[in-house]
Amino acid sequence: MSFLKNTPKILPLLVLIFLAMACRSSQTVSLPKGVPIVTRAQWGAAPSVLPMKTHVPKKITLHHTAVKQNPDRTLAAKLQALQKFSMERSQLSGGRMKEPWADIPYHFYIDVHGEIGEGRPLQYVGDSNTPYDPTGHALIVLEGNFEVEKVSAAQRQSLERLMVALAKRWNITQDHISGHKDNASTACPGADLYHMLPQLRTLVSSSR
Repeated sequence: MSFLKNTPKILPLLVLIFLAMACRSSQTVSLPKGVPIVTRAQWGAAPSVLPMKTHVPKKITLHHTAVKQNPDRTLAAKLQALQKFSMERSQLSGGRMKEPWADIPYHFYIDVHGEIGEGRPLQYVGDSNTPYDPTGHALIVLEGNFEVEKVSAAQRQSLERLMVALAKRWNITQDHISGHKDNASTACPGADLYHMLPQLRTLVSSSR
């Protein structure tokens, strides 16, 4: 009887404990250790707008934003704009309309200065505007159009560090590292970034 009498007081406390545990679990799953990453909370992410499917990362797939690098804009502003675009019905560069996504399609975003931002939490499947299933793919996008631009030295350094950490955490082998164009008909991740893939695979393999 005394327990039932105190239930209204206990329930809010239990809810807070559950939410705290869920947040810790999310961070543990989403963020590899030893890599400086600007979290969703730090860059001011809005909550996801649609349900998302969970998965276990088994691959690493690289993308580029296909938009020229902007060194004067903050990482937070870039991620907020990308999230807004992602969550709305938006027109793609080819004129085709994209229906709303639950959140940013990529799990990690690396800006021109090499700063890494947390995108969609890694435990959830990403999205793509091309017809391939990204289930099991840890999606990394680099700021820039690498058909006409070069990956910056800072971006490459951060990318290498992030890929090694992800591969170790999820036991991802070099043969499961690819570019977007390996999975769908697209120029993404751009020529300059795509040409780095053999060296990135070797780095991951030698770091295991």
